[in-house]
Amino acid sequence: MAASCRVVTSISDIPTGIPVHLELASMTNRELMSSIVHQVFPAVTSLGLNEQELLFLTQSASGPHSSLSSWNGVPDVGMVSDILFWILKEHGRSKSRASDLTRIHFHTLVYHILATVDGHWANQLAAVAAGARVAGTQACATETIDTSRVSLRAPQEFMTSHSEAGSRIVLNPNKPVVEWHREGISFHFTPVLVCKDPIRTVGLGDAISAEGLFYSEVHPHY
Repeated sequence: MAASCRVVTSISDIPTGIPVHLELASMTNRELMSSIVHQVFPAVTSLGLNEQELLFLTQSASGPHSSLSSWNGVPDVGMVSDILFWILKEHGRSKSRASDLTRIHFHTLVYHILATVDGHWANQLAAVAAGARVAGTQACATETIDTSRVSLRAPQEFMTSHSEAGSRIVLNPNKPVVEWHREGISFHFTPVLVCKDPIRTVGLGDAISAEGLFYSEVHPHY
C-alpha cells in the first residue's frame, strides 16, 4: 500500500499497526541522541536525516566511523552506507528483534540514499528520485527542474563500503539511480541537481522525506 502521513505529538499517540516516519533534527546532547536510538527507533517504521544528524548519531551510539569529528566536504558515500547499514542491522527489524524500523532516507546537498530492509518496502527507485527532484525544484522555487539553474556535484565514482569489501560504483548519466545490496538491506543512491542560487531552503529536508514517502510502498508486517 502507499505510504501516508499523520502528525502525532508522542509515541503513545500512535495507533498499533500504523507506519510511522521520524524526521531527525539537529541536536548537541549525546545522551539524548543515544536514548532516541535505543528507545524511539524501535517504535518507528521510517527515519529521515541529513549528514550532520547521521554523524552525531553514530558518535553518540558508538557506531561505525564514530571517531570522525566532521565530514571533509561531501560526505563519503561508503562511510554513510556503513552507518545506515549499522542502524538497520543493530536497531532495525529482524527475526530476533522487536523493532519496526525498516527504512532510512538519508539526504545531503549533492546526493541521497534510501536504505531499506528487504521485503518491507517497494518502489524505492522512484521514491529516492522524487526526493532528489523536489530538492532541486523547492530550493530554486520552480515547478520543474530548470537545467540552467542547477549543477551536478555528486561524486562520479565511490565505494559502497569502507567497513567491508565494498564495490566501486561509477555513475552512469543515463541511469543515475544506483542500487546495491548488503546482507538483506537494499541501498538506492541518486545524485541531486543542486540549485546554484537557492531561494527557498527552510523545510527542505522535510519536503525531501515527504516526497520520498509519497512514492514509497510499504508492505505491512503487523
